[in-house]
Amino acid sequence: MKLHLYNTLTRKKDRFEPRDPANVRMYVCGPTVYDRAHIGNARSVVVYDVLYRLLCTTYGDDHVTYARNITDVDDKINASAKQRGITIQALTDEVSGWFHDDMGALSVLPAVAKKMIEPRATQHIAQMIDIIQRLIANGNAYVAQGHVLFEVSTMKDYGALSGRIMEDLEAGARVKVESYKRGAGDFVLWKPAAADDDASSVFESPWGKGRPGWHIECSAMSHTHLGNDFDIHGGGSDLMFPHHENEIAQSRCAFPGSKHARYWVHNGFLTVNGEKMSKSLGNFITVRDLLDKGIKGEVIRLALLKTKYREPLDWSDKLVDDARKDLDGFYRKIQGAKKQLHTEFGEFRDALCDDLNVPACIAELHKAPADFLRSMGSILGILQHDPEQWFKGISQTKKGFLHYAAKGTITSQAYDAEQIAVLIQERIDAKKIKNWVEADKIRNELKSNGILLEDLPDGTTDWRRA
Repeated sequence: MKLHLYNTLTRKKDRFEPRDPANVRMYVCGPTVYDRAHIGNARSVVVYDVLYRLLCTTYGDDHVTYARNITDVDDKINASAKQRGITIQALTDEVSGWFHDDMGALSVLPAVAKKMIEPRATQHIAQMIDIIQRLIANGNAYVAQGHVLFEVSTMKDYGALSGRIMEDLEAGARVKVESYKRGAGDFVLWKPAAADDDASSVFESPWGKGRPGWHIECSAMSHTHLGNDFDIHGGGSDLMFPHHENEIAQSRCAFPGSKHARYWVHNGFLTVNGEKMSKSLGNFITVRDLLDKGIKGEVIRLALLKTKYREPLDWSDKLVDDARKDLDGFYRKIQGAKKQLHTEFGEFRDALCDDLNVPACIAELHKAPADFLRSMGSILGILQHDPEQWFKGISQTKKGFLHYAAKGTITSQAYDAEQIAVLIQERIDAKKIKNWVEADKIRNELKSNGILLEDLPDGTTDWRRA
């Protein structure tokens, strides 16, 4: 079955036909590195990680180029660095490291894959300046009071992606328009530096010292690594306007004849228990918050995939618990199964090629033969752990092994495997002398700390973490 993706630009599900099957190209807006990645950020990263895996299995990983950028120059970065009293370089290096660690815990492929690229905005200032100069020369941009602005009225089909028209934008302006703008919708390509800006965020340009606007960064990075025209541009629905709309405008105008990206894919918003996630509501959840509570990265990943990617996702304890139960069931099936590589997945692949219908894929996993699960799961980025490690609650990390306790919490009695073995033997000894009270006490003590005992037919006892 051929891959179909919902294309925001055409408002319909389109059959995916790459410009060049030997060089499939995808660009996704990555993090602005000023703070920890929250679960909304993670949803986008995980969704496009699955799409990248699918493209690689379809066209070969030698033939898929995936660029996911890091925005390391931005007003939020400046503000965060000032608040913490550190340099911007120190902040962006630290937060980029956090991002890589957190996404790695979710089994997101790192930018060391064959043709996966992670460009940084600050490494593409020259390319941004070149595009801005092209826009000025083409009559699409102008210089005013140290700023360079894109003149939206010069782009005849501006608003095609988001469905907004210029009259609505002008009428909907709720704040006073800067006096140097020709139109209310004109947006910044380059802004002058402030007196107190950190030196690492100030760059030389033909228009004076300053830094780029947000939108021009992605145009420069996608053009540098994927060319004038490429296949897929992804990101969250919140980026559709103004970021992606402005990106299309400046890219097409800078390179006449270019269509920029052919397929625009947007994942839906994320809420928490039915409410918008925000720090003021006290429901702002980062990936690190969840990992520190002992929730396995693979559980978080599957929870993020259990709702169709274009639909809103409501984060809840039940969602996490359901994902954990699914994974427990899959790993139980894998135990004792043959380790075989399978490439024909029937309805599982059909569902995945139908606009990344992962919920339908999960349903197929429940029906699949045990020896198919690892191969099928690899496309979703799950089921790659050893079942023994999974049920002992052990997750491999760069820093060693983390032990998890019941319901995603670490308790004061976080028993290790050796301690559990001792208690199991004490329980066996108690049962031999028919001291059922002591045997039950040991079982209940372990259970209260997230360790479930399973008495086997041969008289032995196995255990797993809840």
